Amino acid sequence: MITYQNFIAGESIAAQSGKTFQNTNPANTREVVAQYPLSAREDALAAIDAAQKAAPSWAATTPPARGRILSKASQILESRKAELAELLTREEGKTLAEATGEVQRAADIFRFFGGISYTLGGQTIPHDLPGNLLFTRREPLGVVGLITPWNFPIAIPAWKLAPALLAGNTVVIKPASQAPAMTLELAKALAEAGLPKGVLNVVVGEGRTVGAELAANPAVAALSFTGSYKIGHQLHQVLSHRMARSQMEMGGKNPTIVLADADLDLAARLVTVAGFGLTGQACTATSRVIVEKSVAEAFTQKLIEKAKAIVVGNGLKQGITMGPAVNEQEFKGNLDYVDIAQKEGATLVHGGKQLAEGDLAHGYFMEPTILGNVTATMRIAQEEVFGPVIAVMPVENFDEAIAVANGVDVGLSASIVTRDIKKAMTYAERIQAGVVKINQISTGLALQAPFGGVKKSSTDSFKEQGPGAIEFYTKVKTVYLDYSA
Repeated sequence: MITYQNFIAGESIAAQSGKTFQNTNPANTREVVAQYPLSAREDALAAIDAAQKAAPSWAATTPPARGRILSKASQILESRKAELAELLTREEGKTLAEATGEVQRAADIFRFFGGISYTLGGQTIPHDLPGNLLFTRREPLGVVGLITPWNFPIAIPAWKLAPALLAGNTVVIKPASQAPAMTLELAKALAEAGLPKGVLNVVVGEGRTVGAELAANPAVAALSFTGSYKIGHQLHQVLSHRMARSQMEMGGKNPTIVLADADLDLAARLVTVAGFGLTGQACTATSRVIVEKSVAEAFTQKLIEKAKAIVVGNGLKQGITMGPAVNEQEFKGNLDYVDIAQKEGATLVHGGKQLAEGDLAHGYFMEPTILGNVTATMRIAQEEVFGPVIAVMPVENFDEAIAVANGVDVGLSASIVTRDIKKAMTYAERIQAGVVKINQISTGLALQAPFGGVKKSSTDSFKEQGPGAIEFYTKVKTVYLDYSA
C-alpha cells in the first residue's frame, strides 16, 4: 500500500482533520492500493492561500520558462511510464495497455504545451492613425480550480494542468477520490521538473466540501470541471452567481450510425473498441448503435462475435482486453440498466451478467453486453451508462438515423460508418455533437485539436485541448500607444 498526502505549497501535508481513506483494486478488492487524506474545506483554503501567494512570481515568469518546466516534466513522466501505468491499472482497473497509452498521452500533452510556449502572447493590430501602436496582451487569470474524474486519472488532469500552468496561473486541483494517485504523481513530476512551490496544489477530498470551496471562493478566478451533469450544473450555478469563469464537460450518450452501405466488419470492429474498450468508462464511448434495418441483423451478429472474443479480467494480466468497473456503485448501476432495458422491451442478445468465477471472484467484472430492439424512448437510449453496454437501435433510413442520434439532451461525440461521402459530410453538418468521427471510433482524441460538447454535455464556451485551450486560462488586455508626439 502506498500512502499519499495532499500536496500544498510544495509539501506533502495530511488533512487537517487527520482523517484518511483507502482505495482498493477494482479487479481484486482484497488488495488495498493506496491511502489518502480525507480533506475538507480547511484544506482547500490552505491550498488556495498557497496558490495566491505563488501567483505573482509565477505570472511574472516568461511563457518559454514555464514551457521548459512542462517539457522536463514530460520527460520525467516518460521515464516512469511503466511504473505509473501499473499503478493506474491497479487503482482504476483499465488494462495495462490502456493505462500505458494514457500515461504516454499525459507526457505528450506536457510536451505539446511546452513546445507552444514560444508562441504564447498577444497580437499586433493595425492602427488607423500614424505614430500609434495597437496590441493585445494575453495574461493569466490568477488562481484557477480544477476538478477531474476517475476514468482518465492522468490524461484529464494533464490536459487541464498544462494549459493552466503555461498561461501563468497557479492551480488547486481536486482529483476524483476513486483514483487520485495519478494527479499526485503529476505533481511530483512537475516539482522535480522545477515548478515553484505553491504553483500547483493537490487536495484529495469530497466534492461537497473541497469542490464546493473551489467553486465558491472569491480568490478562485475560474474552474474547469469534468464529471456528471448533475454536479457540473450545481458548480456552474455557484460560479455564475459570482460571475466567475467556468468550463464544464459533462458526459454524453454517443451514437455510431451504421448505414446499409457500410463495411459491416469495420463497423463491428469500431463499435467494439468504442463501446467495450476502457470497459465503456469513457465520456466518448459508443453507447448507441443506430443501424439501418436492412443490415441490422447482420451487423448485430458480427458485433456479437467481436464481443465473444473479448477477454475480461485483471488488467495487469497478459491477454486481458477488458477490465472491471471502477467500483461497486458503477458495477451495480451497469447491471441495473441492463435489467431496466429488458423490462422496457429491449432484447438481451449478448452478455449482461456478472462474472465471478475463479480469479474474477473478488472484482467488479461483467460481460460485455449488447441489447437489441432498443427504441429511442427507452432509458437505455437516453441516459449515460458508464459501462460496457451497447444498445442497437434499428432505423428505416439515414434521415431517421440522424433524428434518433440527435434525440438526446447531450452531444459530445458521434460517429458514422459509411462509404457514401455525401452522407458522411451531411452527417458532420447535421449531427448535434462537439466531435464527429467518420469511419472511426467515437473515442480517442487528437491532443492538438479542440474538444468539447454541446447541449448538456458542456457549457459550450471554451474548448479543451489544442492551442485553443489557452483561451479559457487567460484574459486579453488591449493596449493603445501613441508615440507620435
